[in-house]
Amino acid sequence: MTEAYAKPLPAPSPVTQPFWDGLREGELRIQRCLDCAKYVFYPRTACHYCLSDRLEWVKASGRGTLYSFTIVRRAMNPAFQADVPYVFAIVELEEGPRVTTNIVNCPLEALRVDMPVMAVYDRVTPEAALLKFEPA
Repeated sequence: MTEAYAKPLPAPSPVTQPFWDGLREGELRIQRCLDCAKYVFYPRTACHYCLSDRLEWVKASGRGTLYSFTIVRRAMNPAFQADVPYVFAIVELEEGPRVTTNIVNCPLEALRVDMPVMAVYDRVTPEAALLKFEPA
């Protein structure tokens, strides 16, 4: 018998569903505006640069750099206690947007701002995967 996943899971909406579907399929999908050509993240109904509602979903490279991070030493939720210490981070994607995430498979002492990172997909249930990053 498999133990149930105890941490909070995303609740996809019609706007965010393509993002979550991509993660489950092992790829990072973000939106790109068809009018100004800028990449948009988090998923939304209009471009925050030019207000166009002409957004398309594209496969992102999955590459980025560590923009900022903190090491969490006290779990904010009991479900995360076994993970402490863990890295809560902001990664700047190669395409430009920044995403909030975790850094995994990296010793804490090796973390540094601007280090290259690559997306990994943490399949936490058969229906859900979470976006995390590891050193490239």
